[in-house]
Amino acid sequence: MKVINKILIIDDDLDMCVLLSRFLEKKGYTTATAHSASKGLLKFNEEDFDLVICDFRLGDKDGKNVLMKVKNLKPSTIVIIITGYSDIKIAVDVIKHGAFDYITKPLVPDEVLSVIEKANKALEKSAALADKKPGKATAKEEKHFDEEVALHFNKEFLMGRDESIRKVYHQVAVVANTNYSVILYGESGTGKEVIAKTIHENSPRKKAPFVAMDCGTLSKELAGSELFGHVKGAFTGAINDKAGHFELANGGTLFLDEVANLSSEVQALLLRVIQERKYKRIGGTKENNVDVRIIVASNENLREAYKKGKFREDLYHRFNEFSIKLPPLRERKEDIVPFAEFFLSQANKELKRNIKGYDPEVLEIFQNYPWPGNLREFRNVVRRVALLTPSGLINKKVLPWEITQYLKEEESEQQ
Repeated sequence: MKVINKILIIDDDLDMCVLLSRFLEKKGYTTATAHSASKGLLKFNEEDFDLVICDFRLGDKDGKNVLMKVKNLKPSTIVIIITGYSDIKIAVDVIKHGAFDYITKPLVPDEVLSVIEKANKALEKSAALADKKPGKATAKEEKHFDEEVALHFNKEFLMGRDESIRKVYHQVAVVANTNYSVILYGESGTGKEVIAKTIHENSPRKKAPFVAMDCGTLSKELAGSELFGHVKGAFTGAINDKAGHFELANGGTLFLDEVANLSSEVQALLLRVIQERKYKRIGGTKENNVDVRIIVASNENLREAYKKGKFREDLYHRFNEFSIKLPPLRERKEDIVPFAEFFLSQANKELKRNIKGYDPEVLEIFQNYPWPGNLREFRNVVRRVALLTPSGLINKKVLPWEITQYLKEEESEQQ
């Protein structure tokens, strides 16, 4: 079944429009062309198109502007952006804002056709999944999705299948192969470090170290030492030379969690290292070269933080080459049951038990509970109830206080 039939081509190169239009019509598609962004959007308003192919560099508006207007008017429309060969940053940015894919110039008609066919398959799959109940994707469909995003995922973790997290995986697949710095936004417990590690493991740096640092509770002195290392005698308690996280991650990826908590002094040192790719250990004089990719995480919007004077604007822009927002678990209803089963299998291995599963009432409670602690809380709850269940099925009686209390509050509000 061909889902894509009608295609709008927006390009100020008239010859390219004619060439592409004729080629696609020979392949069975209906096409229309426009030679400016404004004319293209006018045509899009007047007619119903399944797919838009748009050059990024147009005279009156850029392709990103067209993309956002098209998505606002009809979110289901597939948009493919044409970019210059050297415009990888633009390509990554338009993917982040909803483009299905990008094609680099010079255009090869067969390559354009290949991307359209890929989009058609994705739409066919979405239509098929829409007819199914949540959580009923087949193993074959899951395998196809894994191949589609082309990610090597740490097998200690479960790849979710809810649409909200699939968008995240698509963004990870796009940015992993670049050297961009990335900001990961998300509530505590949403798996930011897992995503950071996945980006690393799918990057050219995968054979080099992945080093994680939690910036949340470190003092100014300790944060500087942890990041850059120190020499013996640099401060009270510095009894030996110590390598910092930049040194340990050299050639690989450095993940800084809760980066907004770093002091202004440490932020200034961090900015210098990022700009010059050199650092000094605390108390030292020798400059060391360093090559690391930086991924940072925050549950606070760093743009808002710098506007409030809590975070350096120049450091924010250094980090903000690409950003990904992780959805909270309460917005991933389709993943609740698979994660419940996955965490239980881990608990069975840890406790050397053979708990069969959950009472249906427990799974229903899991799906209605808001999970303020997200995946981290979910995993801990499953480990706890598994500990209290020697065998058979996990029932409502062993659920922790915070969940039973939530149920009581919900019941009293409904009365």
